[in-house]
Amino acid sequence: MKRLLRTLVASTFACLLLPLGSGPQAAAAVQADPIGMTSGFYTDPDSTPAAWAAANPGDGRAAAIRDSIASRPMARWFGSWSGDIGAAVGSYVGAADAADKLPVLIAYNIPGRDACGGHSGGGAGTPSAYRTWISAFASAIGSRPALVVIEPDSLGDFSCLSQDQIDERNGMLRDALDRFAAYAPNTWTYLDAGNPAWISADTMAQHLDGAGARQAHGFTLNISNYYATGENSAYGDAINGSLSASYGYTKPYVIDTSRNGNGSNGEWCNPGGRRTGAVSQTGGGAEMLLWLKTPGESDGDCGVGAGSVAGQFLPEVAYKMIYGY
Repeated sequence: MKRLLRTLVASTFACLLLPLGSGPQAAAAVQADPIGMTSGFYTDPDSTPAAWAAANPGDGRAAAIRDSIASRPMARWFGSWSGDIGAAVGSYVGAADAADKLPVLIAYNIPGRDACGGHSGGGAGTPSAYRTWISAFASAIGSRPALVVIEPDSLGDFSCLSQDQIDERNGMLRDALDRFAAYAPNTWTYLDAGNPAWISADTMAQHLDGAGARQAHGFTLNISNYYATGENSAYGDAINGSLSASYGYTKPYVIDTSRNGNGSNGEWCNPGGRRTGAVSQTGGGAEMLLWLKTPGESDGDCGVGAGSVAGQFLPEVAYKMIYGY
C-alpha cells in the first residue's frame, strides 16, 4: 500500500505541474525520483549466474557464485532474444515493483548494434521496427519506477558509420528518450558514454548532445569494461565539463563496477585476471555505482572466453572473477 501511494502521489504531482500543451520534455523535467520511490535495487532471481548455481548445486563453484554474484543486484538486458518485449519488460518490472525494489534494465536492440566491434552484432531490422520495439518497452514500464540504459556502445562506435547512419542512429536515440518521457514518467533514462579509453571527453560530449542527452536523466560509463572507478569519475567529470562549456548543461552519471575490481589491463574482450567491483549503491564517486554487466557473462569469442558467444555465462570465469585471478 505504501508503495502504491508513493507512485500515485508522484505521478499525480508530475501531471499537476505540467502546463497545458507541454510535451515529453516537460514531463521529463518533473518526473518522480525512482530511488526515493523504492527500498533499494532489485536482485534478479533468474539471472544467468542464479540459474546456473541452481542447476549445479553439487559443483564446487556454485556456493561462491550464488553468494558473491547471483545475490547481488544487477541489470537485466533486453533485446531480440526477449521475445514479446512488452510482456518481458512488464513481467520483470512488475516483479521488482511487488518487492518494492528498483529494477535496472538495458535496452539493446538498435539497428546496426555493435557495428564496429562486431562481437555483439544484431538489433532490430529497421528504424521503424526499433521504434515499435522501444515504444512497447517504455509502455510496459508505465508509471512504475525503473532505471533504463538505452543502447550501450551506440555512441562510441561512429568510426565505421557514414554521416547518414550517424544521423539515423541519433534520431532513433532521441525518439527513444521521447517515448520513455511520454510513457514511463517514473523512469530515469541514461545514454551510454563508453569508457575513458575509447574517445575523448569532448568528442563524447558532442555525441551525447547529438543523441538528445539534454532530455535524458544522465549517462553511463564503463559498461562491460574494466576501468577503475576513479578513472571513470575523472572521465565523467570531463564529459560534463565539455557539455557545460559547449551546450550549457551537465548530467549525472553512473559507473558499471561489475568487473572493475582490479582495473583494466588494456584489453576489453574477456581479459583474464579481472575481479568484481563495488556492489550497486548510490554515490561512490558518481550518482550511482551499478552492476550493469553480469560477471561471468562472455564478451564474445575471445580471451578467456574463447569459443563462447556474447552473453553466454561461463562459470569458471565468474568463479575466478570473485577472487581476482
